[in-house]
Amino acid sequence: MLHGHDTWAATEAKVDFLRRPDSYPDKPHRVEVVETHMSWVFLTDCFAYKLKKPVRYEFLDFSTVDARHHDCAEEVRLNRRLAHDVYIDIVPLVIDAMGAMHLGGDGTAIDWLVEMRRLPQQRMLDHAIRNHDVREVDITQVALALAHFYKGSPAIEIAPAEYRGRFETDIHANLRELTTPAYGLPLNVAPSICAAQLEFLKRESDLFDQRVGASKIIEAHGDLRPEHVCLADKPVIIDCLEFRREFRILDPEDELSFLTMECERLGAPEFLDRLIFETYREITGDIVPERLLHFYKSYRASLRAKLAIWHLREPHVREVQKWLTLAKEYLDLAEAHIKNAG
Repeated sequence: MLHGHDTWAATEAKVDFLRRPDSYPDKPHRVEVVETHMSWVFLTDCFAYKLKKPVRYEFLDFSTVDARHHDCAEEVRLNRRLAHDVYIDIVPLVIDAMGAMHLGGDGTAIDWLVEMRRLPQQRMLDHAIRNHDVREVDITQVALALAHFYKGSPAIEIAPAEYRGRFETDIHANLRELTTPAYGLPLNVAPSICAAQLEFLKRESDLFDQRVGASKIIEAHGDLRPEHVCLADKPVIIDCLEFRREFRILDPEDELSFLTMECERLGAPEFLDRLIFETYREITGDIVPERLLHFYKSYRASLRAKLAIWHLREPHVREVQKWLTLAKEYLDLAEAHIKNAG
C-alpha cells in the first residue's frame, strides 16, 4: 500500500515532473512511463530512470526517502555484477531554494532515482521470443554469462533443514493466497499442486540436502525473467531482486529453472531450455536429476501465479481478466511440471 494521503500527493507531483521531457539533461523528444508494483520507470531517448514508490509490504519498506536512497544504491551495486555498463549511478531529485524541482544539482534531496543506459527493446529476450527471433548463439552467450557468474559466486552457508523449510513455508503461503475465494481462481487446482510439491519435498529431501552439502546455494540474481535479459553482443542481465537478500539466496539450477519456465510460458523454442542447462553444465560440471528441475519449475510457477493474482488487491485494479488469465497460465505450468517431477 502507498503510505498516507500526503505521500500520494507528493509522489504524484514527482511523477508529473518526471513525465516532462524538459526535466532531463539530455532534453529528449518524449518520455515513456512504465509503472510496476514498486516503481515508475521513465524512458528517455538514451536513458532510463527508476523512481521507487513509497510502498510498504511485509517483505520491503520503501516508505522513507532514506530507505529509497539505500535501495537505489543497492540496486546499482548488485546489478553491476551482470550489467556493469548499464547501471550508471543514483541521481537525487531535489528542491532548490526557490521551491523548484530538479533532477540532480544543488538543493534538498526529496527522492532518489537509479539512472541506467536504455537497452534496445527489440533485443530483450521476451520480445525476441514473441517475435520468433531467438537464435541459438544468443542463448549460448546468455547461458555462458550466467554459468561463469554462478561458478564465481561463493557458497552461502545454510542448514539443509532451513533450505527445505523455505520451500515448505512458501508453498503453504502460495496455497493460502491461491485458494482465496475473492480472486475467482478454480479452488480445486492449487491444493492438488501444492500437496504434490510438499510430497516431493518430503520424499526427495535428500536431493535438497545434497545441493546444500555440495555448496551449491549462492547469492544469485533473484528475478531472472526473460524481460530482464538483453541479447546484446555481450549479453546483459538487469533488474535483480535487490530489496531482500534472502530472496537472492538460491540454487543456480532453481534460478535457471525459473528463467526457462518463464520462456516456456512465452512459447520459446524447445532448444532454449536444453541449451541453457547444457551450457551451464559444461562450464560448472553441475548436474541434477530432471525431477528436481521440474519441482523448481512448478514451485516458481506457483509463486508467479500468486504474484499475478495479487494485482487484484490493488486499490484501483486495472485489467482484472489479464491477471486472472496470467495466474491460470502459471497454475497450468505448475501442475504440468509437478506431474513430470513424479
